[in-house]
Amino acid sequence: MVDIDRVGEILDELAEELPYEFYNELSGGILLLPEMKQSPHGEDLCIMGEYSVSQSGRMIKIYYGSFERMYGWMDEAQLREKLREVLRHEFRHHIEGLAGERGLEIEDEKQLREYFARKAGRS
Repeated sequence: MVDIDRVGEILDELAEELPYEFYNELSGGILLLPEMKQSPHGEDLCIMGEYSVSQSGRMIKIYYGSFERMYGWMDEAQLREKLREVLRHEFRHHIEGLAGERGLEIEDEKQLREYFARKAGRS
């Protein structure tokens, strides 16, 4: 697995790809956290990143430990693409949140339902 310092550098590079306007009201910025975050929806699911709004402000959290667990086998180029995907996903949550939209939240919920339906079919 690419070490956490390099992942931080990659995230900085990926963040620079996005328009300045995307950062409007993202007062907490983008945080790379060392831990793995378990999903409350199942032991086999990790949270790779999340968008949160709290008293600390609006922020995007990326969980290095979750990437390590799920994608530790990837080379740097593959990991960069996965990080880009997750970072842009979380930015979409941010932008939709500012606009009062829930489209991506609804998509995420649908994907979870489909995942559990597939998993139940394999049991």
